[in-house]
Amino acid sequence: MNGSHATGSPYAPYTDDERTAMLESVGVDDVEELFDIPDDVRFDDAFGIDARSERETRRLVRSVLGRNDELTELLGRGHYGYYVPSLIDHLADRSEFLTSYTQYQPEVSQGFLQALFEYQSLLVELTGLEVANCSMYDAATALGEAATLAERVRSTSGHRILVPDLLLEGRRSTLENYVAGTDLKVETYPTDDANADLDALADAVDEDTVMVYAENPTVRGTIEERLAEIGDLAGEADALFVLGSDPVALSVLQRPGDVGVDVVIGDASVLGLPTSYGMGLGLFACREDYLRQVPGRLVGAGEDATDRRAYTLTLQTREQHIRRERATSNICTNQAWVALRTAMHAAYLGPDGMVDLANRGVTRADDLAERLDGIVGVTAPTHNRHHLREFVARVDQPARAVADDLEKRGFAIHVVGEHEIQVCVAGVPDERIDPFVDAFAEVAR
Repeated sequence: MNGSHATGSPYAPYTDDERTAMLESVGVDDVEELFDIPDDVRFDDAFGIDARSERETRRLVRSVLGRNDELTELLGRGHYGYYVPSLIDHLADRSEFLTSYTQYQPEVSQGFLQALFEYQSLLVELTGLEVANCSMYDAATALGEAATLAERVRSTSGHRILVPDLLLEGRRSTLENYVAGTDLKVETYPTDDANADLDALADAVDEDTVMVYAENPTVRGTIEERLAEIGDLAGEADALFVLGSDPVALSVLQRPGDVGVDVVIGDASVLGLPTSYGMGLGLFACREDYLRQVPGRLVGAGEDATDRRAYTLTLQTREQHIRRERATSNICTNQAWVALRTAMHAAYLGPDGMVDLANRGVTRADDLAERLDGIVGVTAPTHNRHHLREFVARVDQPARAVADDLEKRGFAIHVVGEHEIQVCVAGVPDERIDPFVDAFAEVAR
């Protein structure tokens, strides 16, 4: 009888005799003696979860998930669900990738390390910056890491971080958590028609400014048209210019490195992952000047003893496990498997495919806005800007009532104001656009 049969669990592959031998070896009589849990926090009640077989559990989960509403989601605002080719699932689900945690042993991780190297190379090419790490948690933590990097490299006693007033609440909250305990202070600058108000920003930037943050596209889907001027304002104050974006958008927008951006952060999971409702893949790219300050890990390429190309982790600024006092980041793991999927999806699309995907986001958003604008009681888009993927529309009816009525008809949209809704076309099948417009015409009356 093997251990899994003896214990009833495939995760405890040992027999009762083996368990007894291990306990005797460490000098205790019972497993409980290995834990010191205070009585006031110890849970000694029952969980109330009935034991079920695998078949019964799968049936239960299917029934619970089956109660979800089948909605066509026209949702965006930082989370985008493009179609992910099945090829990505088949390749990324290979056991070599799924069982690899962190590639500390390059001699057995060459394939994974090469994929991460290609991921970094993709970001370098798209951003025009020299250095990109091989993944972070998400866009919010990447923004926090950019702020702490700015404090380390900025040669001033200044403490002000400037962000747009439209910054997503979750990103702002994470940024606030990152700077808690430091002298850094997060302040907002105004936006004008969803883009940066340059006059107000010019008044706000001073010698105490450590970092200026902007986004392109903005959270409302507008294209930030004056990035170079924002960069000039930051440069005059010797502040870091940090930009939020993503790989799909960067396929057609100005390269950040060409307009004075020092650091690019954002969410790279627009490729390789469907909409995951919170889980993402933080991207982080910067100028070579900050190489030693990059959070996370860097994969590099070199040669082995036989002159063959070889990959390895060349830089790990997470030093807690070696020299805690020299750590520049508290990122304790990464999203390597998700970065792998992003690299695979990008390679599948190729340069032309990525450009086509981004351009579809421009034309489809423009076409849908024009169709909604033709509905009585609707003005779309609200902002007189170029848009990518999504746009804000004004409705005469209360926005919440419009959204609720659309949900009853099978469509989900964002409510962003009393009379403002936001619509995103990323990942929405073409055949669902006409029914959405028809439903909108019904509820907007």
